[in-house]
Amino acid sequence: MSGVCKMRKYLAYAFGTFGHDAFYNTMSIYFMMFITSQLFTSGASAKMVGMVTAIIVIIRVGEIMFDPMIGGVVDNTNTRWGKFRPWILIGSVVASIGLLFLFSDYFGLALNNPTMYLVALAVSFLVIDVFYSFSDIAIWSLLPAVSLDSKVRTRFGTASRIGSTLGAQIVIVIISPAIMFFSHLISKVPFGQETRAGWTGYVAIVAILCTGGAIIACMNLKEQHNLIRSNVKHTTVTDIFRAIGRNSQLLWIAASYFLFAFSYVVTNSLLLYYFTYRLGNAGAYTWVGVITCILGVISVSLFPALEMLIKRKAIYIGGIAFMLIGYVIFLFAGQSLPMVLVAVAFYFFPYPLIFLATLMTITDSVEYGQLINGTRNESVTLSVRPLIDKLAGAASNGIVGIVAVAAGMTGSAKPSDITAHGIFEFNTFMFYIPIVLLVIAAFIFFAKVNLTEKRHAEIVKELEARLEKKEVNVDETGSVEQSENNDSNYNTNDLGMNETR
Repeated sequence: MSGVCKMRKYLAYAFGTFGHDAFYNTMSIYFMMFITSQLFTSGASAKMVGMVTAIIVIIRVGEIMFDPMIGGVVDNTNTRWGKFRPWILIGSVVASIGLLFLFSDYFGLALNNPTMYLVALAVSFLVIDVFYSFSDIAIWSLLPAVSLDSKVRTRFGTASRIGSTLGAQIVIVIISPAIMFFSHLISKVPFGQETRAGWTGYVAIVAILCTGGAIIACMNLKEQHNLIRSNVKHTTVTDIFRAIGRNSQLLWIAASYFLFAFSYVVTNSLLLYYFTYRLGNAGAYTWVGVITCILGVISVSLFPALEMLIKRKAIYIGGIAFMLIGYVIFLFAGQSLPMVLVAVAFYFFPYPLIFLATLMTITDSVEYGQLINGTRNESVTLSVRPLIDKLAGAASNGIVGIVAVAAGMTGSAKPSDITAHGIFEFNTFMFYIPIVLLVIAAFIFFAKVNLTEKRHAEIVKELEARLEKKEVNVDETGSVEQSENNDSNYNTNDLGMNETR
């Protein structure tokens, strides 16, 4: 394969994840901002905000339980275009169309018939969430399917992560100017004001990015067909829970990462409120996107070197310490824009590093689980990270709506309208609670996650030794009968994996 052809494939994957994460951030972070600033802006609308919040949380938490089934559907797909590409395209197109409805008043139902609006919202949000999950699972499942060469996978993985990082942050750059531009263009209001039509224009851009990225990825990426990928074994529901429940390292990683992800998403979701209702400068929010785009690329690029130099545990814990510095700066920044932007830089820079440290540790826990359970469960193990992200996002959606109403940060409120009590409530959820949770997350990872790079290498050697000793008897019909190993009784202390230390 020529260098140009390889670069085209890497860029195609990056474009796919770019639009994918631009969509995710728009729906996860800014939907509640749209609800509280454009649809239900008065104090009397607090009940509707609460009901919308409840619907979103219930749907997102409930949908999480169906993710393994969605993964099964994708895994069972067999078309001329492969397993993943059809779902990447179908999921992205349906979700993008649904996003246009989600950021609207549903042809006036929001104000004229609130009950029907809530029904329409619930149905459309469910459809969007399910089809986005199909696309989400398929686009990341494509990574091990493009090659069996670990070096090639690393290059694809780096390209996809750079694309997703840029996509997630670019919406921060364009959201305020795009909304103001389309508000001025469509609604004819003075530039600087926001209208529902302005939001529709912005969402249309995101929908185009998501669909266009999916088309580019599907046109340029193909699955590799080989004997290893053909050796597929379906996992039952019982097997799923057994594989996760008996993998103690995976559970500790998941517990720490949930606290981290929840803290990050809550703060990130409230950041636009901070610029709008604390600084009184929503337009300056664009600088957050510029800063995080630049730092995101630098951060991702540094990960391989840092992993070799200080290892993943230090990256994870050190990254959280870096974020805590950012929170402290936030607390002293007040209404100083330069200090707020410095705080954003400290707070965001380690995020991609912590994400990658988590992802690689979860990946290594596949072998740990295989040693403990006696069977290999790759997709089940790796599905834990996106499940946690969704759960954290659902929880944050519930909090943001409540905080916005409680702090008085709705509609056309100005910074001077926010009371001291409102500021305290806002700071509690944006700063104080996340700080405490991040400290707990770091402690859990330090004390309980012992699956270091060295430990993983030892586990791989142990697995190789066990598999070499395993007796395989092939009968005359060609069926294979393997000798039973009591892998479930394997003592993790043999490799220094004592959970109590």
